[in-house]
Amino acid sequence: MKKVLVPVADGFEEIETVTIIDVLRRAGVEVVVAGLNEGEIAGAHEIRMLADCNLDEALTQSFDMLILPGGQPGVDNLRADKRVRDVVGRMNEQKKWIGAICAAPLVLRDCGLTAGLKLTSYPAMEQDLEGCRYEQTRVVTDGHIITSRGPGTAMEFALSLVSRLVSKAKADELAGQVLAPGG
Repeated sequence: MKKVLVPVADGFEEIETVTIIDVLRRAGVEVVVAGLNEGEIAGAHEIRMLADCNLDEALTQSFDMLILPGGQPGVDNLRADKRVRDVVGRMNEQKKWIGAICAAPLVLRDCGLTAGLKLTSYPAMEQDLEGCRYEQTRVVTDGHIITSRGPGTAMEFALSLVSRLVSKAKADELAGQVLAPGG
């Protein structure tokens, strides 16, 4: 079974985070939602959730993919956390899948991964991602890094993750089940 880490910080974007977790779990992927801190995590729109564990616990495990959800101040909280930057670096060195949606490509930038990379983000972040090959498409894959634009692209992004981690057939099957465009 494939295993994915989703670190979540206060201020996370609820649509993106829950859509990614839900779709990956429907695909049979083990998703570990790791809070930066103990206890309840408040989303950008005050929807609250509990993580499966804290990030320190999660980092004792091995993962096939890392997904960084967007939202503010969630992304700023992810960017400020050394553990998050370290796991991004390790996953990149191992050429394991890394996904980032909305403002989360800023974490990739902070880790030195965006120079020359083809990517996308929430439109307002484009000016902060200098040096990359920016695209204004809904989901962009370059090597082992997948990026997407925001809440309205979360389903396409999640299905794209399933397509790469599990199979295109599984992504298409799920798209049919949830009445979404294909993966």
